[in-house]
Amino acid sequence: MKVIKLTLAIIAITMALTLILTANNSPPPPSPPSKPAATATARVSRFLQQKGRNPNAADHCNKDREICSYILDNGRNATTCCNNKCVDLEEDDKNCGACKKKCAFTETCCRGECVLIAFDKRHCGACNHRCMEGGYCIYGLCDYA
Repeated sequence: MKVIKLTLAIIAITMALTLILTANNSPPPPSPPSKPAATATARVSRFLQQKGRNPNAADHCNKDREICSYILDNGRNATTCCNNKCVDLEEDDKNCGACKKKCAFTETCCRGECVLIAFDKRHCGACNHRCMEGGYCIYGLCDYA
């Protein structure tokens, strides 16, 4: 036990002497003369300097309803403004058929209706995938088993 205490004391004294001898006690070098402050030349972010609209920005439609009124090939109106966002009421699970009408967890929005694509004959496995006349939709497959 005495040997361990003696060893620890020697290690502590050695470390203390090493720190004292290696410490640099010289004064810090003089700092260069400071330049006078420049007058109001703040840098502007390059993102703020962009002239065109950011293509990744969200379409906010609360002020301008025309943002959401583009037309698809089949002639129907593609999106509607709901909660300040452009959404497709025929396919959006959180706005199905009307704004803020959410489909249940197991349902999908098809043609503005919440349907169970696992068991619906008109939307079996996917929207607008009909089973044959007299067929059944089971687990998203027509006439399974």
